[in-house]
Amino acid sequence: MTARVYIPDHEYKERIQKAAKLAADKGLDILIVNSNEADYANARYFSGFWPLFERAGVAITPAGDAALMVGPESSVYARDFGKIDKQFTLMEYRESANPSYPELKPNTYREVFKALGVTGSKLKIGVASLLDTSVVMMEGLKSNFPEAEIVGADEIMVALRSIKSENEIACMREGFRITELATQEVIRTIRPGMTECQMVGVAQRVIYENGAEYEGLPMYIFSEKSTRHAISRSSHRVINKGDIVQLNLSAKVDGYSPSIGMPISLGKLTPERRAVIEFGLKAHEWTQANLKAGVLASDVAKGFLQFFKDNGYEKNYLYGPCHGTGMIEVEAPWMETSSSYLLQPNMTFQIDTFVTTDTFGIRWEKGAVIREDGCELLCSPIGTIHELEF
Repeated sequence: MTARVYIPDHEYKERIQKAAKLAADKGLDILIVNSNEADYANARYFSGFWPLFERAGVAITPAGDAALMVGPESSVYARDFGKIDKQFTLMEYRESANPSYPELKPNTYREVFKALGVTGSKLKIGVASLLDTSVVMMEGLKSNFPEAEIVGADEIMVALRSIKSENEIACMREGFRITELATQEVIRTIRPGMTECQMVGVAQRVIYENGAEYEGLPMYIFSEKSTRHAISRSSHRVINKGDIVQLNLSAKVDGYSPSIGMPISLGKLTPERRAVIEFGLKAHEWTQANLKAGVLASDVAKGFLQFFKDNGYEKNYLYGPCHGTGMIEVEAPWMETSSSYLLQPNMTFQIDTFVTTDTFGIRWEKGAVIREDGCELLCSPIGTIHELEF
């Protein structure tokens, strides 16, 4: 196993300072980001802390002071793992079983703010993860600060997380390295008669043996009609000879979650199936060739859609050519026909090419980082059409 790849402590402090400046530019008195176990990214981005069962949040002032907010059962855990010295326990971040903790004397948002030097009642509070902010959290803020103006500030996190540091890119490269090993082992060991879940177990063993902290996404290996699912979960379905099997495997490294996707066939492909797989690969390669700094994202997406139309596959199109990737395998920004941003150096994307038909679907997927003169792949090239004989 190689030496562990991770985000150094100083980078967490630098992130807080960058967020503080953006909060000041937006005229905020304080910025709050919230996360849960499934989408932990915003809180972990600043704190290194990944909640379990409970939720977590980070508060940041324009002066650059920060606090980590956790649930009642995470206080010791957060002190051991968190990168932020100031930590508070709030009922708003408790687990979904909704225990009362009658003996607990929790902190409040008002106490957190005061400890960060934010006082007064008519505050402008930015919440930078609205989809991960529960009603309980929002009501807690409102009850503590009934005169406050609470505004969405998601664009702050998109701006911060879209451009990756070299340490972040190194974590992603390591995740891809491990994922490649898992992919190779699944292709080596898969046989008719095995179940989808059994093969996920093979992939899980490999990623943990080779240094992953967790799956980067709920890894899926599914077959035949389930391959039509753009997102799905593996099942106890038995894989049969002749089946198309979709692999999408991922290894998480210090919070970063890249993935590799490809179709394989347990036996020779019919000409019709091969044509779909080959078209998907050509569309995938078209995307890769059109990624570079300075390009308008919508131009790539429009060209990708036109590629489907020109080749007679418009009805098989579902979504655009790329989505952002990093701490969460799918993160902002998406690359869509409505996207108005320019590609910038050190933006990272999953080149994600999904083609669906009435009976099966396929996906080619890998990661890339935008450079001035093109894109740099973060894993080995993919494109081999595997027809496994037994």
